[in-house]
Amino acid sequence: MNRLILTTLSLALYAGAAEHQLRLTPESTQVNWTLKDVLHTVHGTFKLRRGDIVFDNETGRAGGEVVVDATSGESGSGARDSRMHKNILESAKYPDVSFAPDRMEGKVESAGVSNVKLHGIFRIHGEAHEITVPVRVTAKGDTLDADIKFDVPFVAWGMKDPSTFILKVEKSVEIDVHASGRLAASANGGERAR
Repeated sequence: MNRLILTTLSLALYAGAAEHQLRLTPESTQVNWTLKDVLHTVHGTFKLRRGDIVFDNETGRAGGEVVVDATSGESGSGARDSRMHKNILESAKYPDVSFAPDRMEGKVESAGVSNVKLHGIFRIHGEAHEITVPVRVTAKGDTLDADIKFDVPFVAWGMKDPSTFILKVEKSVEIDVHASGRLAASANGGERAR
């Protein structure tokens, strides 16, 4: 009974307030990557350090930051991962990859599935890049599930091409994020939507 009351209250707060905060945790967030080459496809993972996304359904403003640990990247091959960290990501020098949203296109509904786009600044390898990513949001009570898929054109963004004379790899890597977080009306301080 108490859970029903709390869920109803959280939905009422959600419907009445325009600005919301979605807090992500490493335990509830999966960051996967895929890189194709002529022989096979390589799959790997990264770990989330922290994440907060603030969004305003009425104005489309967004804020917060999602930070991924670049040093956590792995594909299951120690030699390949060592080359990735040393030669491509230079993760000892650039240990964080981050996304800071500044606006949202579309509206996150209080129940069911919504498709929105988040625009913001993606930082990797010491450089900032403006991107817009599609987000499929599923609202369930006071939680949101977010599925995000986008490409990072790492060679065009100044990172080393790992291709060799024999082995040719794609010039971009596909990132696939699945995150679940608790939704709350944003407080008037801290990381607000701007």
